[in-house]
Amino acid sequence: AAAKRKRDAPAARPKKRARSAPSAPEPDAKPCPDGAGPEEYSIPPPVSQGKWKNKERVLIFSSRGINFRTRHLMQDLRTLMPHSKADTKMDRKDQLFVINEVCEMKNCNKCIFFEAKKKQDLYMWLSNTPQGPSAKFLVQNVHTLAELKMTGNCLRGSRPLLSFDPTFDKEPHYALLKELFIQIFSTPQYHPKSQPFVDHVFTFTVTDERIWFRNYQIIEEDASLVEIGPRFVLNLIKIFQGSFGGPTLYENPHYQSPNMHRRLVRLSVAAKFREKQHVKEVQKIKKTGSKVLIKEDPTEVVFETPAEEKPVEIQLVKPESKPIVKDKKKPRKIQRKKQKKLFRTEA
Repeated sequence: AAAKRKRDAPAARPKKRARSAPSAPEPDAKPCPDGAGPEEYSIPPPVSQGKWKNKERVLIFSSRGINFRTRHLMQDLRTLMPHSKADTKMDRKDQLFVINEVCEMKNCNKCIFFEAKKKQDLYMWLSNTPQGPSAKFLVQNVHTLAELKMTGNCLRGSRPLLSFDPTFDKEPHYALLKELFIQIFSTPQYHPKSQPFVDHVFTFTVTDERIWFRNYQIIEEDASLVEIGPRFVLNLIKIFQGSFGGPTLYENPHYQSPNMHRRLVRLSVAAKFREKQHVKEVQKIKKTGSKVLIKEDPTEVVFETPAEEKPVEIQLVKPESKPIVKDKKKPRKIQRKKQKKLFRTEA
């Protein structure tokens, strides 16, 4: 509403609205008599009153050539991790160490990079930029949040619990990966975009020389769980000392590349085909080969009984012809056909 003017007084300027009000009103501040005081524009304080000290930021992005499933997985991780940042897709021709500069520009000290090859193989890089270390994984069996099997739900921006298999404490390379997972996937306390609730669990399980990632919702206090998603399997390839390169700290001896796996599948199919062809050729040789004559068995004619020989009769007279029996039903059939024709023509 416009300010009221007096006849001889100059027009009063309307008060500007405050851009940001303090989290709590000062104790000495008193409300204005007009009714438009600081209480009108006060913003309620955030739920968490603590100070944000652990400033971990994770950059999540990918290379060009990813499919729709990888894009949905990347978007799901950004949703579940409020301390993450996004960036445009990186060109395939660029070297991987350029990602360190991108992380520096985005003010991120951790990175999750999805690298697609041949439009069917997906690799994931987890790195601590810019010093390192970094790990490269082959991602398999990807299922996203949008699938119908994932019936759970959790609060957006809530902090997760991290659950690790006991194997992570037994071997040194798994211990290094555990520390990397903790720093990347755990949401920092008092993060501005996070909620001060814990209602879901990230589980990392080692089975069949692979790391299985699952996300569960905590339904009740008795620790009953429902899977939310996403879910995927990480097959470790190498661990590097630097960020996206450097000396190799560990190489997985059980890893088999997708190209080698596809080659072995093709070779097994070709071996089966060659075996079938070989069996057919052997059968042809057996059929065309010389037959072995079996000697006559002297006991073969023991049970044969000779039949009585009948005299040969020669018929000199022509046999009588059989009488021709006419079909009595035939004229009736002909008559019915004629009646049908007449009926059709009349119709």
